Amino acid sequence: MAAAACRSVKGLVAVITGGASGLGLATAERLVGLGASAVLLDIPSSNGEEQAKKLGSSCAFAPTDVTSEKDVQAALALAKEKFGRVDVAVNCAGIAVAIKTYNAKRNQAHTLEDFQRVINVNLVGTFNVIRLAAGEMGQNEPDQGGQRGVIINTASVAAYEGQVGQAAYSASKGGIVGMTLPIARDLAPMGIRVITIAPGLFGTPLLTSLPEKVRNFLDGAIRMQP
Repeated sequence: MAAAACRSVKGLVAVITGGASGLGLATAERLVGLGASAVLLDIPSSNGEEQAKKLGSSCAFAPTDVTSEKDVQAALALAKEKFGRVDVAVNCAGIAVAIKTYNAKRNQAHTLEDFQRVINVNLVGTFNVIRLAAGEMGQNEPDQGGQRGVIINTASVAAYEGQVGQAAYSASKGGIVGMTLPIARDLAPMGIRVITIAPGLFGTPLLTSLPEKVRNFLDGAIRMQP
């Protein structure tokens, strides 16, 4: 099985959002380790440049705001310039807030600005990368199976089992789940596969950025912990 996995990704070129840390960086490390090339897309203030250098000549960094058409186009252009093509897009970029819809103790409603910001980065940013990456993949010569590329999105178990304070985050991840099938149907005739994963709770910079009280609450919601 391991040998088959190595053959399946060797020589492919991936663009990975949120690539400077957490799941995005782990994905890049895995792909490069199996013989693929990767471009890390992350915000300019991230340590993406440093991480790309650590991964060697098969990796590059593109400072990117995933909600910016110009930034994503530039990142895709870098991938083509440096590695010749784009075969894989992995959407890992995301943000979260921990705010109740209405906090009775503080007599305070969830701000619309915070809600819109999470939706914009997590959902709109994912769609922005999908639509632009699909255009690049569509230029590839199809393989023997007629495939030109694959897009992998990251939702969350919160799309189905959102907890207290996760209205914005759950809505954004639920949106990713909801758009997966129609996008897959849109892009199937081009030979582009689209899938979405829904991970549970694990240690990433996004999780550790939340208040300790929130982290403990989410941790306590996991069943059958060792």
